[in-house]
Amino acid sequence: MVEVVHELTRTHIQRLAEMGKRIDGRDLEEHRPLTVEKGYIESAEGSARVHLGATDLLVGVKMELGSPYADRPESGVLIVVAELRPGASPTFELGPPKPPAIELARVVDRGIRSTDTVDVSKLGIEPGEKVWLLFVDIHILDYEGNLFDAGNYAALAALMNTTIPNATKLGEGKDAPLEVKHQPISVTAAKIGETIFIDPSLEEERIADARLTVVTDEKGHIRAMQKGLTGSFTVDEVNQVVALSQKIGKEIRKTIAEA
Repeated sequence: MVEVVHELTRTHIQRLAEMGKRIDGRDLEEHRPLTVEKGYIESAEGSARVHLGATDLLVGVKMELGSPYADRPESGVLIVVAELRPGASPTFELGPPKPPAIELARVVDRGIRSTDTVDVSKLGIEPGEKVWLLFVDIHILDYEGNLFDAGNYAALAALMNTTIPNATKLGEGKDAPLEVKHQPISVTAAKIGETIFIDPSLEEERIADARLTVVTDEKGHIRAMQKGLTGSFTVDEVNQVVALSQKIGKEIRKTIAEA
């Protein structure tokens, strides 16, 4: 019965796509409404809550003093983790992180690292002994599709909202804002049949043949890409998604900056 429903959904979505329409009324290249609220968690060093359509996601940034990596004794440490709460979707389960949570954290992490969004070399306190550990925790509150982009937007907004407590090296014992050097923005496309959809909803995501996430910086340079599912994209389709990522990225940065 489940497979029949999926095929009926696929047929309906494909027929709409042939007319340049989508099941939720959007254009093929239109992302869902985005709202960003910074400083959502008072006890965190930084935080942001994001609604991308009905997808609801919260990111908290916590900073602690700890030991550096052996190969980077003077640099701070950036760690991104994701939690898929069972209350956010019937498909999420309690227990150790599952592959979807690990992939989400890695994709968000890659966008941040590839652009040097945060200069971790400035987060050292005592070389080889003490540095700032920067934890970026992603919590899914309601899953209605496209966690990669929602997670990216919330993580960036939370970092822009972060204050380093008692920042010895940076402020002689005073709190100091975390410097955010760049603004990587991810845009995800799903392919169903021969049609490309930007910012797939949950219905579109469930029956997609292929998925492509492109992260660009404020200059429009490609900084990271993630291909998912078993289907493929042509070179022209990849170029199409890249161009849309560059265009939409400008809109998203403005929304985050004005939050």
